[in-house]
Amino acid sequence: MNLFPMTQAGADKLREELKYLKTVRRPQIIDAIATARELGDLKENAEYHAAREQQSFCEGRIQEIEGKLGNAQIIDVTKMTNNGKVIFGATVTLLNLDTEDEVTYRIVGDDEADIKQNLISVSSPIARALVGKQLDDVVAVQTPSGVKEYEITDVQYR
Repeated sequence: MNLFPMTQAGADKLREELKYLKTVRRPQIIDAIATARELGDLKENAEYHAAREQQSFCEGRIQEIEGKLGNAQIIDVTKMTNNGKVIFGATVTLLNLDTEDEVTYRIVGDDEADIKQNLISVSSPIARALVGKQLDDVVAVQTPSGVKEYEITDVQYR
């Protein structure tokens, strides 16, 4: 069985969602199904069918989360000391050498990635270029618009 890397924060977020689905959402759906059943004929009961569909989605998401957590290798980067080396879970500040723009990314597992929150997947091109590099290194990243060079200006483990 292959284990997939996941940050402690990502695992905590999944556990929180799982708890919500099992303790809040699932009982709500069961109540909705019971209420819809009381309305009569199940063949033409839209509320019943909608509640059953919600139940299906909820149970599928529960199984998906349990599978992800079961196959996760949870890495707590705060307990590691790496002396400025970029590793999984690190928060890296980069300076674009062409535009002088600065951007900060956190390298996370595939399921946690969200570019809007500056969380990039460990398998993304920029993360693969960064992992193993040190503070003040210059990194070349192949992008659709060509090669871009970044300088690593800060590495944090939080």
